[in-house]
Amino acid sequence: MSNAVLLIAHAPLAHALRECALHVFAEAAADIGALDVQAHEPPEQTLARAQALCAGWGERPVLVLTDVLGATPSNVARRLIDGRRMRLLAGVNLPMLLRALTYRAEPLADMAQRALDGGMRGVVVVEPPVVTEPALKGAA
Repeated sequence: MSNAVLLIAHAPLAHALRECALHVFAEAAADIGALDVQAHEPPEQTLARAQALCAGWGERPVLVLTDVLGATPSNVARRLIDGRRMRLLAGVNLPMLLRALTYRAEPLADMAQRALDGGMRGVVVVEPPVVTEPALKGAA
């Protein structure tokens, strides 16, 4: 049985990331949940919705990914995780999520580390292409 992934992020990021991930991993629909945190939703209500999503996975290990450390989604996620069958990473990006899904059959700690590595490696500086002058016509 594979680990589950729960995205908790400011609306509409969680569902958008889930849809992107399912474009690559269509078979992972049952393994990934998304919880969009609405601007004026009380944290207790968000936590209850997160708990309900996790309850659907039973005792499966869950990697929780959230967007901004210290914001409401991550604060709710910190209250959700238990440190045993749940791990939390903040700063989610698509490379992190795809890496997590790629390695969801590994032990939770290994999966979390691979997701973290993938997220960090997915942020790179891309230099503009080198443009060369076209050869002059008729030059000898």
